[in-house]
Amino acid sequence: MATPQAMAPVDAKPPVARKDMYKAFAASLTGTALEFYDFAVYSAAAAIVFPLIFFPAADPVTGTLLAFSTYAVGYISRPVGGIIFGRLGDEIGRKKILVITLMLIGVATFLIGLLPTYDNIGVIAPAILVFLRFAQGVGVGGEWGGAVLLSSEFGDPNKRGFWASAAQIGPPAGNLMANGALAVLTLSLSEEDFLSFGWRIAFLISALLVAFGLWIRLKLEDTPIFKAMEARGDKPKAPIREVLATQRRPLIAAMLSRIGPDVLYAMCTVFTLTYGIQELGFDRGQVLVAVLIGSALQIFTMPLAGAISDRINRRLVYGIAAVGAAVWAYLFFIVLEGRSPVMLVVGIVLGLLCHSFMYGPQAAFVVEQFSPRLRSTGSSLAYTFAGIIGGAIAPFMFTLLLSTYDSWVPVAIYLSVACLLTLVGLALGRDSNVAEDEEYLQAGQAPAELVESK
Repeated sequence: MATPQAMAPVDAKPPVARKDMYKAFAASLTGTALEFYDFAVYSAAAAIVFPLIFFPAADPVTGTLLAFSTYAVGYISRPVGGIIFGRLGDEIGRKKILVITLMLIGVATFLIGLLPTYDNIGVIAPAILVFLRFAQGVGVGGEWGGAVLLSSEFGDPNKRGFWASAAQIGPPAGNLMANGALAVLTLSLSEEDFLSFGWRIAFLISALLVAFGLWIRLKLEDTPIFKAMEARGDKPKAPIREVLATQRRPLIAAMLSRIGPDVLYAMCTVFTLTYGIQELGFDRGQVLVAVLIGSALQIFTMPLAGAISDRINRRLVYGIAAVGAAVWAYLFFIVLEGRSPVMLVVGIVLGLLCHSFMYGPQAAFVVEQFSPRLRSTGSSLAYTFAGIIGGAIAPFMFTLLLSTYDSWVPVAIYLSVACLLTLVGLALGRDSNVAEDEEYLQAGQAPAELVESK
């Protein structure tokens, strides 16, 4: 697995100004962060609020399972977004789909903030909640592939790990903002006020954040790779069919590589809220602050991990982190038995560090599995379908395993198996081949009549 990565010629440079590369990096980061703020604020609310206000008739365990079921809907709907927007990304361009997905998830999140509770309209409330959660998932499913390509295809192909990490910083940045907002609201409001209206504020302010994200993205052009595809007349006519027919191994490799990081992230940022509060007796604010600290550090460790993977074999860096995560699962729960707030922070930070060194290089790894003309479709399909068997069911399975066996050991085993599947995916995958990008980039720089004559 530790074979050297293919290298491009030393003088190979992307045909864009450095300021445009930074603008693309910022657009990918800010847009994804804003979308994952919306997604993360729901995830946190599903753990600490929704079981009480949308499923009040259920006992605590059942209420949590039902809330996490609506959480899973956001993952199950992701393939819909991946299929629709991933295909469009290869057909009409990366930029256009990113504007649509940002608007979709922003509107859905804002409406959740206005949604009446179970006490107001009965069973219709959780039904609408599920529908809006579905819409969120569709938006996120289409967002990731386009955001990754936006930054990586503007950047130097030899440094794809760093440039592609822009989209990867989005989830911790969004999670930081979401948990920060919830922590402030939790600490400044009484329990009654927080459950009555406080949680809604975190959803409603997303309108301002999405507006800012749109302003950033609308100022960008499409990527040089896509423009070169247009110039060559090389856009796929049936990208989904072509990926399934010719890219099956890359698709499987990319999907499996995502499972471990997804399950680990769900444990650190979602399940820990429930386990820490209900099982270990931590205050809600203590757990939220621990997640907040871990997420803040990831903003720096993810691009660092991406940059390191550009210098060392990407799959090796990814694989070492997967092994570390499998070991961490057992140590984390053992340490938490002491019920120390300090060790809670240390445990979550170490878990998210392992996640950073998988998730940071992940975008580049997934993109590199597919040829440039099928990247949006292939990457989006891999991202979204892997989410169903990874992050979607993880909080539900964690809660179910804990309540069934009354032990954290099955939960740790579950994460270990997920990391093993990631290692299988890395073994099936391929290393970087930047020559594919260089061919398109050089074609994009050539005079139109020369391109047409080829």
